[in-house]
Amino acid sequence: MTEIESDQLRQLVERTYGGRAMLAQSVSVSESIEGGPVWDGMVHIFDLEHCPTTTRAYAWSSSVQGSTKRQFFATAHSGAIDSPAAAVRAAIAEERRSRKGKS
Repeated sequence: MTEIESDQLRQLVERTYGGRAMLAQSVSVSESIEGGPVWDGMVHIFDLEHCPTTTRAYAWSSSVQGSTKRQFFATAHSGAIDSPAAAVRAAIAEERRSRKGKS
């Protein structure tokens, strides 16, 4: 992950949740469903200051299938989303629900 992308993720977190985001850590996350890989990459963990709703957020990007573009994700730490892996799983589940609703 490049520095530019890390800065883009920080800006996304700040736009989404407000306050000031500071990179706390980056961790590798691998998720699979029914034994097959679904996502593998780095998730950035941001600590938030002056945010009215949360003190931590997770952010990452993923390549768009069949394109050179990237999709960016930001998820607040709360409830069941208590880790980078949980944030990725929630995004995957939401994406699958969205695809089912369109078919």
